[in-house]
Amino acid sequence: MTVKAAIKVTRNGPYIVSDAQLREQTIVTDEAGGSIDWSVTREFAVGDSYALCRCGQSRNKPLCDGSHVATGFDGTETASHDGYAEQAELFRGPALSLSDQENLCAFARFCDPNGRVWNQVSETDRPEVAEVFVPQVNKCPAGRLVPWDNRSGEALEISREPMVSITQDPAQGCSGPIWVEGMIPIEGADGESYEVRNRVTLCRCGRSGNKPFCDGTHASIGFSDAQ
Repeated sequence: MTVKAAIKVTRNGPYIVSDAQLREQTIVTDEAGGSIDWSVTREFAVGDSYALCRCGQSRNKPLCDGSHVATGFDGTETASHDGYAEQAELFRGPALSLSDQENLCAFARFCDPNGRVWNQVSETDRPEVAEVFVPQVNKCPAGRLVPWDNRSGEALEISREPMVSITQDPAQGCSGPIWVEGMIPIEGADGESYEVRNRVTLCRCGRSGNKPFCDGTHASIGFSDAQ
């Protein structure tokens, strides 16, 4: 699949997005508060190119209004350019395996239901477990977690159309990161590109320690994009 969409991280400034639809997705929880699904809750009318706030201070969120200049935002990128396979830990199960790059955690908590995916993987020779395990892992927006088929050695990634979403997390009372789906390339401010992946989340609270990627800090600081 050829992807026209692209994202450029600007130095101490916003993300410049081109040729990608923008929408809002909200985490849906069960009665116990566990994350179980995503719901599209808003569609934005944007042009072929738009700037998304990266500092967390814009008064026109999710779009940039130049507040990064007035606030002296330091958007220095600290994330490694090494590939996911080089950084992730592998948890091998009998039929399926799970890879986990912990510093990408966006605290969306889809890993928790059904006994937690790190426990489930050891029982993936049971069809009823495998049937739940694969879609559950694929709901992790950050791509921290990836399921693998042991027989073929292939990642069991659900195909996604190129899309950019801002996220909301009502259960935690906060606004979440920017969710990038469908193999959209992301170029750093220095011109070096990050590994192209099916799922990643970008920081929009301005406080991640793994910029430009989300590390879950939005939850601990109670970030809100309410105007």
